[in-house]
Amino acid sequence: MHRVFLACLALLCLPLMALAQDQGPTTPQTSPAPLQALLQEHAPLVAKPSRNSVGTVLEALVASGLPQVPDFLNRWAEKDLWQRDADGLFFYAAKSGDAYALTDIDSGDAAGTAAGDALTNIKPNGGVRREIGAALVQFQLSDPDIKRRREALDAISRNPDPSQLGALAASIDGESDPALKTRKIRLANYLTARFGETPEARISAIEALAEDLSVEGRAVLNQILSTRFTAAKSLPEGSNIARVLTSGDGIDRDVAYAALVETKLAPPLVSAGDLRAALEANIVDGKVGGVPLGLLGTEEARARAYAALAAEGTVPQLVTDADIDAALDSHVFFDTYDEADPDITAAAKATLAKVQTRVGVGQTIDLTMDAISLASIYFLAAIGLAITFGVMGVINMAHGEFIMMGAYTGYVVQLFVPDYTLSLIVALPLAFAVTFAAGVAMERLVIRWLYHRPLETLLATFGISIALQQLAKNIFGTQARPLTSPAWLDGAWVLNDVVQISYIRIAIFVLALLFLGLLLFILKKTRLGLEVRAVTQNPRMASSMGINPDRINMLTFGLGSGIAGIAGVAIGLYAKVTSEMGADYIVQSFMTVVVGGVGNVWGTLAGATLIGFLQKGIEFFNPSNTLAAQTYMILFIILFIQFRPKGIVALKGRAAGD
Repeated sequence: MHRVFLACLALLCLPLMALAQDQGPTTPQTSPAPLQALLQEHAPLVAKPSRNSVGTVLEALVASGLPQVPDFLNRWAEKDLWQRDADGLFFYAAKSGDAYALTDIDSGDAAGTAAGDALTNIKPNGGVRREIGAALVQFQLSDPDIKRRREALDAISRNPDPSQLGALAASIDGESDPALKTRKIRLANYLTARFGETPEARISAIEALAEDLSVEGRAVLNQILSTRFTAAKSLPEGSNIARVLTSGDGIDRDVAYAALVETKLAPPLVSAGDLRAALEANIVDGKVGGVPLGLLGTEEARARAYAALAAEGTVPQLVTDADIDAALDSHVFFDTYDEADPDITAAAKATLAKVQTRVGVGQTIDLTMDAISLASIYFLAAIGLAITFGVMGVINMAHGEFIMMGAYTGYVVQLFVPDYTLSLIVALPLAFAVTFAAGVAMERLVIRWLYHRPLETLLATFGISIALQQLAKNIFGTQARPLTSPAWLDGAWVLNDVVQISYIRIAIFVLALLFLGLLLFILKKTRLGLEVRAVTQNPRMASSMGINPDRINMLTFGLGSGIAGIAGVAIGLYAKVTSEMGADYIVQSFMTVVVGGVGNVWGTLAGATLIGFLQKGIEFFNPSNTLAAQTYMILFIILFIQFRPKGIVALKGRAAGD
């Protein structure tokens, strides 16, 4: 009986066990992933964002602290966000055949596929994307990718906002790149100066800007000191007034009255067109304001008719000059600071004055350095001409082409020597040798037959310059050729945000000093120099002492040409190397020689310095018109020569006599 009872009980339990197996194990309900859940709370704003409403979503996303938020913001701004129409869930999607492959926005895992007509692409407009970009900045400031961090700082610079200050300050200590850390500190100071929580913090940040000469720093101070023009019956109490203006003295009369009209403190002016339209609209029985139409041919009659209409209240009163004067006299006009705290504007004003003083000093130093650099270039270009012109009295119009030959020599050397430092070392003496030989050949073949015939010499050398230019075009073409400087000459020596000079110009200045010393040594300490000076001062006496003037002329012309070749290498490092490049310096070279004093090294240095400073000074006052600067410089030199025809350092001897 007992076994029979157990068997019956088992048979009764079988249906229940089968039912349990069919239902399967019980699983707990899972909630949506955190980012998806947050987006579902604001689904309408995410799907159809506007610039005014998107802030609510962005604040929620930033406050969530979810690590997937930065990637979501990027995808959203790049229009890579999709919403599934069936359930309203958001995904990233990519075209896959006829359908779209979905990616989960939380995990990044594949989430199946969907047809294109089952999805809606979220496309925020430009204003919304800018708001998203501003929110994204807070995450990018600490991004491992330095490019993202740099982009975040660029975004803050373009559109500073008080909400960025906290995130920016928090990212400073963890910044590993020294340059970016410095920039973060500077930007944090800018934001504090404009949006700091307390006046003390803002004033402290403003005073720190006295050491900042950058354009951005000055822009921050100018933004704090921004003003708006206002008109009122009297000066309002408690306003931070920048200055009080008087009509006719600091403010135009029409502008002042327009301000009164804008603030509804005075009636608007009636223009001639408005007057005519009012008269046409009020014609009754062939009259306007009691004046017959036939009598409205004069301005006085039209004014009388309009006054009659105004007396009836039909049209506004006509404003007379007396009315304008009375309105201006009974009101005050002033600029008020947009910043309400006078202590902050006072600190900004004092700091800006200090910065402007330092900027002025820096600009003077920068202009002086530029002028010295330009004078170095002119000295190198003219010293060879000064020697040949001073000793031989030859007007060599082909001197610029020797500069061009030196630059092309440097270019050819770089074709065979790829190391730019080594190629420069090789190019300098080789350019001297090539142009020295060309100068000697020119003197032997042409110049020696034309001594004491200046017009024929000028025409002959001018023809040679044209021939050399054409020869360069035939060999190298008309396209500018690169003469690349070594890597250690790249960049500039930066003292601050105002004063900086390129390393190439510094190198040219040093090269000019070396040549100045070398030429002085040759002329003062060597036999060749002694003979050159002797021929320069008294060629007949030098010849009687056993010196061969013909040989000295040849070597002197070759020396001057060789120096021009070295100048060409130096100039070609930062200027274009073309067949016409010599023409850009021949005029300045002759002006340098004539102004400084013919045939004198110190005179050439003085002339180059004068012309360099003069040109930079003119360009500073008229930077947009270089042609005008050249014209003014030539006029000045013409006047200078009238008062000192022998130049700054007058030369004695044959050249002076010539």
